[in-house]
Amino acid sequence: MLRTHTCGALALADVNKEVTLSGWVQKTRDKGGLIWIDLRDRYGLTQLVMEEGRSAAEVIEVARTLGREYVVSVKGIVIERVSKNPKMITGDIEIDVTSIKILNKSKTPPFTIEDKTDGGEELRMKFRYLDLRRNPLKDSLMLRHRLSLETRKYLDSQQFIEIETPYLIKSTPEGARDFVVPSRMNEGQFYALPQSPQTFKQLLMVAGYDRYYQLVKCFRDEDLRADRQPEFTQIDCEMAFVEQEDILNTFEGLIKHLFSEVKNVDIEKMPRMTYDEAMKLYGSDKPDLRFDMQFVELNELVKDKGFSIFDEAELIVGFTAKGCAEYTRKQLDALTDLVKKPQVGAKGLVYVKYNADGTFKSSVDKFYNESQLKTWADKMNAQPGDLMLILSGEDEKSRKQLSVLRLHMADLLGLKDPFNYKPLWVVDFPLLEWDEDTQRYHAMHHPFTSPKPQDIALLETKPGAVRANAYDFVINGVEIGGGSIRIHDRDLQKLMFKHLGFSDEQAQDQFGFLMNAFEYGAPPHGGIAFGFDRLAALFGGQDSIRDFIAFPKNNAGRDVMIDSPSIIADEQLDELRLKVVIPKKD
Repeated sequence: MLRTHTCGALALADVNKEVTLSGWVQKTRDKGGLIWIDLRDRYGLTQLVMEEGRSAAEVIEVARTLGREYVVSVKGIVIERVSKNPKMITGDIEIDVTSIKILNKSKTPPFTIEDKTDGGEELRMKFRYLDLRRNPLKDSLMLRHRLSLETRKYLDSQQFIEIETPYLIKSTPEGARDFVVPSRMNEGQFYALPQSPQTFKQLLMVAGYDRYYQLVKCFRDEDLRADRQPEFTQIDCEMAFVEQEDILNTFEGLIKHLFSEVKNVDIEKMPRMTYDEAMKLYGSDKPDLRFDMQFVELNELVKDKGFSIFDEAELIVGFTAKGCAEYTRKQLDALTDLVKKPQVGAKGLVYVKYNADGTFKSSVDKFYNESQLKTWADKMNAQPGDLMLILSGEDEKSRKQLSVLRLHMADLLGLKDPFNYKPLWVVDFPLLEWDEDTQRYHAMHHPFTSPKPQDIALLETKPGAVRANAYDFVINGVEIGGGSIRIHDRDLQKLMFKHLGFSDEQAQDQFGFLMNAFEYGAPPHGGIAFGFDRLAALFGGQDSIRDFIAFPKNNAGRDVMIDSPSIIADEQLDELRLKVVIPKKD
């Protein structure tokens, strides 16, 4: 063995033991007569000490040749440190080195491999294997490991079994873009990488495996952001002979278990909120409940007073920012600029300051007197010292615009404590949503989601009003998971495909295998999938999922470390009967 102990294991109880340690040189300090080396492995740091006149000359000689990140093996005696370091797990001891061997040399790293590094993100991604030596990334991956371990423990305790499903499947037209894989043995035909194991887990329910789960890799060819990667991991689950409440209760248990075992946090309440309530009060189907600022509608108080912007608007809606009445004109202009950005789309912002002395100052003083503004304040639960922020326009658009402003205000006011966890279930989503580009309805979740039984008749008359037996799990404004009760009846599934614009032939071609299976005794079933990378980032108090994935892609979907994706050889293209046309650069 090249080590008897790890670099995070030794303590005062080990004094006088002869030990062998192996690891990477973190830092060397040569004070002439004394040399100290911090030796690192994934378990921690241990200080090595050598002294001229006491340590062997060859040990001193080798020690003075060591650079950062050299891989070495040392033997020595554990001794008590004179100057202890309470910040280190091994801070009470050091190793009096008797021999040292270089196992491998290292070039000077392109950035410092310490908790706070001088390397930019792109550089660190290029040398990801070096970045992974740093404690923040190590801690993130250890957290991910704990989450996966505790997930499996809980689901196993609930009689779930883990079953692997295929990665080479059939491309389907719904949802995000597929990654496709050409088939060499089937000329002109392609596999798709799964966006989720949806149909396979439903088939497992038909097969009688009534509690399935899988920590599964999924793939979506879509634009990237901090919480999205082209390949990602799901906690994918399905249950048979259940209703919605059974699934919500089961997976509340999972979330409580994970918080308790991994974070030592007790989650008591997981409130339920309908989709309509979430949109009305927060302008978002994933509301952040760590702070208030609920929306208040003002139509009845502000219309027909001569202010045309309000008079012509479908909706006038706002929220109260506590303690912000002292905002300057510059600060208010910045808020106005925010909501007028093209990606937000508001035409302007109305503000009302409820001054500490009880007076009002607003951007609409020409149209509304103080008595009228006081009625606004009463409706919006504003107190002296508060600021009221109001938008107007089309109903849905105004709520979404105000949601952006609400989240921005929470950032400005420091209200987004990453370790204050506020989970909730959002339920009763619309089954279908209208798409202006294609001029047809699309499934808000996926085509296999069951409508509420009492709404099925509306499919023919008011398809946009049909509610889904669907639910999302949200924590701190992040959608962590989502699922639904599935359609298990062939005729209802056929009707659903019809309303999604599929002909009978298209439905049979794409999903005939599933509808055929429903003819052989499909039980009622439903499930859920949690974004495992997002869950890990949430537990780690981070917005980005990258540091919780060992080898992530950048914002362009590239792995800059291995330079992927890349051009493949002509011989491979010929074998696949493919031709790649590279557009000419201007």
